[in-house]
Amino acid sequence: MGAAIRVLPNGRKSSESPPHNPVLSPAVMPLPLQPEPPPPPPPHHAPTTSSIVSRFADRTSSNLLGGGARRSYATPRDPAQQKEYAFEMAASSIRFGPGATREVGMDLKNLGAKRVCVVTDATVDKLEAMRQVREALDGEGIEYVVYANVKVEPKDYSVKEAIEWVKPQRPDAFLAVGGGSVIDTAKLMNLYTCYPDADFLDFVNAPLGKGRPIDRKLHPLIAVPTTAGTGSETTGTAIFDLASRRAKTGVAHRNLKPTLGICDPLNTRTMPAAVRASSGLDVLCHALESWTAIPFSERVPRPANPILRPAYQGANPISDIFSLNALRATVKYLPRSVRDPEDFEAQSEMLLAATLAGVGFGNAGVHLCHGMSYPISGQNPAGYKHGGYAVDGPIIPHGVSVAVTAPAVFRFTGPSNPERHLAAAEAFGVDVSRVKRESAGEVLADALTRFLADLGDQPAGLRALGFGREHVDELVEGTIPQARVLVLAPGLAKELEQERDQLRRLFEDAMEH
Repeated sequence: MGAAIRVLPNGRKSSESPPHNPVLSPAVMPLPLQPEPPPPPPPHHAPTTSSIVSRFADRTSSNLLGGGARRSYATPRDPAQQKEYAFEMAASSIRFGPGATREVGMDLKNLGAKRVCVVTDATVDKLEAMRQVREALDGEGIEYVVYANVKVEPKDYSVKEAIEWVKPQRPDAFLAVGGGSVIDTAKLMNLYTCYPDADFLDFVNAPLGKGRPIDRKLHPLIAVPTTAGTGSETTGTAIFDLASRRAKTGVAHRNLKPTLGICDPLNTRTMPAAVRASSGLDVLCHALESWTAIPFSERVPRPANPILRPAYQGANPISDIFSLNALRATVKYLPRSVRDPEDFEAQSEMLLAATLAGVGFGNAGVHLCHGMSYPISGQNPAGYKHGGYAVDGPIIPHGVSVAVTAPAVFRFTGPSNPERHLAAAEAFGVDVSRVKRESAGEVLADALTRFLADLGDQPAGLRALGFGREHVDELVEGTIPQARVLVLAPGLAKELEQERDQLRRLFEDAMEH
């Protein structure tokens, strides 16, 4: 991963000039600041890394972090099916630093791009990030076209419009400048440009689509995020609303990931507080869900061909490092970034946390918070419109829909691995030294509830979004098709009716925090 993971605390440009061309950058750059003190030691119950690896490899163990409790298996345990024995780490190259956007023209030239499709939305198109992009492309003499009609929380029909627009343009590279909606739309434009005869549902995740693997190299795609949330610049996942099913789905494959993610903290300064909060809550849940997902060695069946190994594989020793550090950073910096628009250190650290979480969940996966969020944002029966979003119609932002169920979710998953849930609670500042293991889920749920309340302007449950018990069955039916993420949920039954009952109780518990 080509990341220079160090940010000036105030988010301002360094006085040093950037390299003439990023391809000439030395492999190791001096850090601009003294390193921060090392992170606090792991909680008393967490073993060493070698211990974690050995427990992942031990097929007879069902507890990731020691102790005697056995966790529930979320995947089928048919002895005829071979369990997974390997995991893969796939992430885009990452460049991190204030002012890095200026290098994008040189990057595209280095990639041999002749005609670039720049993808953005109407708001970002007017901001400094796009001005710098145009200047960088013009400076290198690169021909480009701009698609600035991406919608917030895109639906399948808006994605199809973008795909049909770009096909006759015949670009040989893509540049996405914006939030997760923009980057995900650009990924899909790239995919279907390279597969011009494919049906739209061919690559969409099963069971809503056919789940066809991406078996060829796509055009280069550089992603420049302007929000600190989705981590889409690092992942092979693209999400959209499938309008006919009133639920979110998407395409997920490692070949979909961007070639390069340019994470420039200067580009996140213009985010409204509401967008900062929602985006940051997405980071929070990415980190928590990937940290608590079933281990990769519990997933079955093992793929017959490596190309079929899913992007979301289950927790593993490498994703754990990214996920837990992203969680700690989000708890520390998200409240600061929401409350003070001039706190550039917090903004920079949140962009870094989003990127770290993206690497973590992009390989380990997410589970119940995200699976349950898709029908929440897709159904929206009361026409809820979250404040601070410049859109014409109703909207439950993705981060809001994910976080609103989080206390209920982790109360449910706590028994699957108490040690992991206690480690997460400790990241929120909870003293877990005297907490009983059987209380781990409740303790983490309480910590999340307090965090959401202190953050401000967050719905205290589904009821505040306009949902009632009469909507629970429809929410459950909108969640069940999210098999790609539900399979990673600890403690979730494999039998359909049992799963329905568990989901029903989870939604009921999430009505109020």
